[in-house]
Amino acid sequence: MSDAKTTLLLCDCEGSADVDGDAICRACAPFGEASLHTSLCRTEMNVVASALADGNTLVACAQEAARFADIAEEVEAEQNLATLDIRDRALWSEEGAQAAPKVAALMADHGWTDRATGAMDLESEGVCLVYGPGEAAMAAADALADTLVVTVMLSDEGDALPRWDAPYPVLKGRVSRLTGHLGGFEVLADGVAEAVPGGRGGFVFEAPQDGGKSRCDIVLDLTGGASLVPAPNKRDGYLRADPTNPAAIATALREAAGMIGTFEKPLYIDFHAELCAHSRSGRPGCTRCLDVCPTGAISPDGETVKIDPMVCAGCGGCSAVCPSGAAEYALPRPNETRMRLQAMLDAYTEAGGVAPQVLIHDEREGRPLIAMAARFGRGLPASVLPIAVNEVTQVGHDLLLGALAMGASRVFIHLPERVRREGEADPLDFQVALFGAFMDGTGQGEGRVRLVETDDPDTLCEALYDAMPAPIEVEPISPVGDKRAATRLSISALASSVEPFPLPAGAPYGQVVMNIEACTLCLACVSQCPVGALLDNENKPQVGFREDACLQCGICVSTCPESALALEPRFNPDEAARRVRVLHEEEPFCCVDCGKPFGSPGTVKRILEKLGGKHWMFENPDRARLIQMCDDCRVQVAFKTSDNPFQGGEKPRVRTTDDYLGGPYGKPPKLH
Repeated sequence: MSDAKTTLLLCDCEGSADVDGDAICRACAPFGEASLHTSLCRTEMNVVASALADGNTLVACAQEAARFADIAEEVEAEQNLATLDIRDRALWSEEGAQAAPKVAALMADHGWTDRATGAMDLESEGVCLVYGPGEAAMAAADALADTLVVTVMLSDEGDALPRWDAPYPVLKGRVSRLTGHLGGFEVLADGVAEAVPGGRGGFVFEAPQDGGKSRCDIVLDLTGGASLVPAPNKRDGYLRADPTNPAAIATALREAAGMIGTFEKPLYIDFHAELCAHSRSGRPGCTRCLDVCPTGAISPDGETVKIDPMVCAGCGGCSAVCPSGAAEYALPRPNETRMRLQAMLDAYTEAGGVAPQVLIHDEREGRPLIAMAARFGRGLPASVLPIAVNEVTQVGHDLLLGALAMGASRVFIHLPERVRREGEADPLDFQVALFGAFMDGTGQGEGRVRLVETDDPDTLCEALYDAMPAPIEVEPISPVGDKRAATRLSISALASSVEPFPLPAGAPYGQVVMNIEACTLCLACVSQCPVGALLDNENKPQVGFREDACLQCGICVSTCPESALALEPRFNPDEAARRVRVLHEEEPFCCVDCGKPFGSPGTVKRILEKLGGKHWMFENPDRARLIQMCDDCRVQVAFKTSDNPFQGGEKPRVRTTDDYLGGPYGKPPKLH
C-alpha cells in the first residue's frame, strides 16, 4: 500500500467481540480514517467495495482475506487491499473492551516492512533412495516408481519378494553415512550387494562389498531406527516413517512424490567471517555456534567457521549465541525486530496504554495457538502485544533487554513443546538465563521474562493473565546498533548503578584476568586477540585491555605460554569499560652493552631462567650475557668470541712468490 490516505475498516465479527468502538477508532486515527462494522464479510461487503474503489483500504480481518480479495478483483482495485488480524490477537478477549491501545500497536506493526532476505535454489530431478526392511521398502518403491527414479536398498531382506516387472534396481546394504540435502545427497554404504536377476524363489544377492558410494535427490528412510542425519525434521529431502505405521508411510510417500523440480530455500544467516572468533593460529576459541546447531550445518573452516546454507534450517540458535555478530539472522535481522517492537510500544503508549507486555511467538505454531485461545479461551490480555518471529530460538538477550528498555514491563516467549522434544531449546534457555543475570545485576528483579512451554491454549492464557511485576521505571530509549551496542544501551537505561555484576559461564561479556607474576609481556595474547580487546603499546612493554570489546572467546587463554590469563564473565555498565586499562606494564629492559631498550625485564628474566647455564650455547656467564643484549650488540659480540659456533678453523697463510722461490715449500723450481 502507498503512503496515500488509508481507510481502516474494523469489525466486531457479528457482535462476538466486546469492544469500545469509539476508543478503537480514536486509537487508530494516526494510521487512517477508521470505522467499526459488524459483518464486513457478509452483509456489509458493499462497504468494503466502496472503500477499495476509493483508495487504500486496510480491512482488520485476516480470516476472510480471500473473500476481500475477490471483492477487490471485482472492483478492479486489488492493489488497494490489505488485511490485518486484530480479532484473534486483540478483540476476542476478556479484556477486549480495553484493547484500543493494543489495536494501535498492531496497526503500527502492520506498517513495518522487513528487508527481503536472499534465497538459493534446490534442484531435484526425483532420484530417490528407498532404504528400509523387507516388503515395506518394496511396497514404498512400487508406489513411487511411476513418479520418481527409485533405487531400493534393503536394510533387512526379511519378507521382501522380487517383482517380475520392477522398474527399479534392488540392493542390500547398510548406510554408514548420509550427507547433503534435497537435490544433493551423498550416500556411503557398507555390505552393498546387488540382487541377481536370475533364479527362482526369493532374492539372491551378489557378494557384498564395503565402501559403496552414490548420490540422490531424495532419501526415504523406513528403517524405523536412528536418523541418518541430525535434526531429521529440518533436513530438506530426507523423509522418515515407521515401517509399521501405514499412515506415516502414506504421508512420507505423498511428500516424496512432490519433491521434483526447483525449490527456493531462504538464506537464513548472513555470515561475516571477518568477525568470527573461532580460532587464531591453531589456537581454539569460540565454539558457541558449533555447539548449538541442530542440523550440523556449521563446521570449522580454519580460523573461522562455515555455514552450509543448503543444510541450515533457520532455527537462529547460532545467531542468538554468537558473541560478535558474525552469524547474523536475516529473516529478519535482530535490529529490525527491535525496531518493529519499538514501533508497537510507542503506538501503544501514545494511544493511552500503560504497562505493556510482549509475547514473542512464531507463525507456524504460536499464531494458531493464539487463535485457539481467542476462540475457545480467555484470549490475550489487553496489555500483551504479540510479535511474530520466524523461530523463537532466534531470540537473543539483546531483544529481551531492548524490550524492557523501550518500555515493556515483561516479556513472554511461547515455546512449542516440539522444540524441547527435538532438543533445540538450549540456545533459548541460555539466553533466558543470561537475561535473568542481567536483571539481577541491574536491580530489576525476577519475573521480567517467562518461557511458556505449551501447546495448550488454556495453559498459555493462564500464564499471560498471571500477576504482572511492577512496571519498570525507565525513560524509554531506542537500543539501535549491533547486538552488543544495543545491549549496552539497554543496560545503561535499566541499571541502577554502574558497578560490574557477574554473568553465567559462557556469557559473551567479561574481563580478562591476568596473573602479573606469571606474565612475561611476550604479547602473544595481543597478537592473537581477534577483536582488539587486548592491546600493546609501541613505547613500552604493556598489555592494555578494553572490556567492552571482549567476547570471552578464550583464544588469549589458550595462546598464553605462561598460563597467566583467565576469563571472568561479567558486565560492566560503567563507561570505563569502553576505555583501555593497563593489565600489566614494565619499564623496558636496556641492553647491558649499549643501553638501548629492546624488551621487557620479565621476558629477559624468563629466557635466562630457561637457557642460562642449561643450554650448550649459554653454559658460561659470558655467553649467557648475550641474552641481555640487543640484537646489534649480540651479533657483534658473538662473532668476536672464540667459541662462536659460526667460527671456522684457522685461516691458512697466504702464499707469496717467496714461497715458491725458496721458502718453506722447498727449492725453487727449475727454469726451462
